[in-house]
Amino acid sequence: MDLDLLGWLALSAGWLIAALIADALPTAHDPARLRRRVTGLLTLVGVGLAGTVAMIGWGSAGTDDAVAVLAVGPALAVAVLAVPRLRRLRAGSAAFRTAPASPTPPGLRADAAHPLLALPMQVAAVALLPIIVQATGGGVVLGAGTAGLVSTAAVLLLVATGVRHALRHSRLAERAVTGRVRWSPVRAGSYPR
Repeated sequence: MDLDLLGWLALSAGWLIAALIADALPTAHDPARLRRRVTGLLTLVGVGLAGTVAMIGWGSAGTDDAVAVLAVGPALAVAVLAVPRLRRLRAGSAAFRTAPASPTPPGLRADAAHPLLALPMQVAAVALLPIIVQATGGGVVLGAGTAGLVSTAAVLLLVATGVRHALRHSRLAERAVTGRVRWSPVRAGSYPR
């Protein structure tokens, strides 16, 4: 197997694993587990960013402008959009160190479900597919029509995933807000004297 192809496959698998972990962040039942997941995800994202720079700097796959844009663009979006959110999420979950058995607060779960946290990683994983196809020589076999169809399907999948993330974040954010403001009817004469 070609060393370039192996590098791109490993990088794509790393971004896919990071995207799956980011997608599962809101399911953490306690802040300690959330902090561990976020710390591991930050490490994985750092390796992914370094791997992207290494693959482009190495000059693999006949690095032309299209390959550089497909690989570096989404990685840059992860660095600018997702990494600051991950750092804030790790700091927020660290605030609950004294109460490790407490459930994850709705606000932290809503922040963990933010679309700009998982979606850039998913875009980074999917954007590497054309590079992998080019490295395998599959672009010649597939033809322009099939490659366009695959690209359209990938974009539609990412849009559907983005909508799913936005709806989940909205639902969790609404729970966080309604969880803070509780309305209870007051009966006559129930005030303390």
